[in-house]
Amino acid sequence: MKLHSIALLIAASVSSAFGFDAQSDLLANLDDTQKKIVSLAEKMPAENYPWRPAEGVRSVSEVFMHIAGANYMIPTALGAKLPAGISRDMEKTVTDKAKVIEQLKQSFVHLRQAIEAAPDSTTATKLFGRDSTYGGVKLLIITHLHEHLGQSIAYARINKVTPPWSAGKE
Repeated sequence: MKLHSIALLIAASVSSAFGFDAQSDLLANLDDTQKKIVSLAEKMPAENYPWRPAEGVRSVSEVFMHIAGANYMIPTALGAKLPAGISRDMEKTVTDKAKVIEQLKQSFVHLRQAIEAAPDSTTATKLFGRDSTYGGVKLLIITHLHEHLGQSIAYARINKVTPPWSAGKE
């Protein structure tokens, strides 16, 4: 048994002992993160979608489309099928605000369905060619979303856009 699998089993045991439900907690975190990402994409003005902090760095639209693309592609490691028409180049080709937001929303539906269909976190899988488990894939999904949520918040703040969930608190 690999160390990663042992760690997941220990985490599952601790979670059970303290009344945590890893799948429910993951889905609750996903819902909160989705709400923040989509609301920030909606609040960011369309004229800021091409903005990028420096040459060679993702633009606003590219960050949101990167999130959407990952929401479609990473779940293939959970056994989910990649929807027709989804490709890596979407990040560069889908730049219109309304289309970006629609892709984000659709990608989160796909992602949630994939996670719900794969509740067993100990199932072995391959992730980017490496041995992993469904739990490892789910952990990557959440950490990836939070990484790019933080990036999107920074982009918004630089462009004088206050994240909707913190408006009125400042």
